[in-house]
Amino acid sequence: MVNHHISHTYGQRKPMKKHSRKFLLVALLIIVAYVVLLYVFFVSPFSFRWKALFGEIIYPKDYDLHGIDISHHQGDIDWDLLRAQGDINGSPVCFVMIKATEGSDRIDDKFETNFYQAKEHAFICGVYHFWSNSTAPEKQAQFYIDNVQLQQGDLPPVLDVETKSKSQSLETFRNNVLTWLDIIEKHYGVPPIIYTGVNFKEKYLSGEAFNNYPYWIAHYYVEELRYTGDWKFWQYTDVGRLPGIDGFVDLDTYNGSYYDLKKLTIK
Repeated sequence: MVNHHISHTYGQRKPMKKHSRKFLLVALLIIVAYVVLLYVFFVSPFSFRWKALFGEIIYPKDYDLHGIDISHHQGDIDWDLLRAQGDINGSPVCFVMIKATEGSDRIDDKFETNFYQAKEHAFICGVYHFWSNSTAPEKQAQFYIDNVQLQQGDLPPVLDVETKSKSQSLETFRNNVLTWLDIIEKHYGVPPIIYTGVNFKEKYLSGEAFNNYPYWIAHYYVEELRYTGDWKFWQYTDVGRLPGIDGFVDLDTYNGSYYDLKKLTIK
């Protein structure tokens, strides 16, 4: 009887304990929530990015003038090939934005070569400074002036500002940016262009003091630029491909005619 009872007991399937069922339910809910969040916050709103990464760029509608912006990240560019075969949505590359300086002591390794070659190949050129929150705006402006000699036919100086220090007040940040812009405008005789992201512009660079400057807005993987203010340039993707450039390159468009673009250049 004893042996028979033991055998019968071990032969039975033990019921699942309550905490095990709860654990499985929680795990299932976590998996479902993960899938939903993955779709809502990553896949769905950025479906254009997936298309771009697999070769389908979303080109802006109703804009004919296209260009690129480059730095040392693009390496050695075959300028002859870019000029001969560089085609963006049926239009030749029209303008080139070139990184020159950053902060008060960094010059892009490819600036001189890129600036010279872009001019030699008859592209309309713009030259930008990458903003640093850890350096005085006066020093940054002077560093740009010391290293960038713009000429007639070049686009106005460009300030690339994308970050704000958390420890810095909004008023101080805005005043610093305006200081750089004011010094540069007095030196070159034209209002500088401001490059920034659409959200950054609305959050940190709003206000009448900034309305007098031309804007170059970055807003990727959308069919239309969401920014509702006045703008001159739109950077619409960072995964462009062009002959003469290895790897990805940012693609931009101009909001206006070729005549308008030439009017924007330094006289």
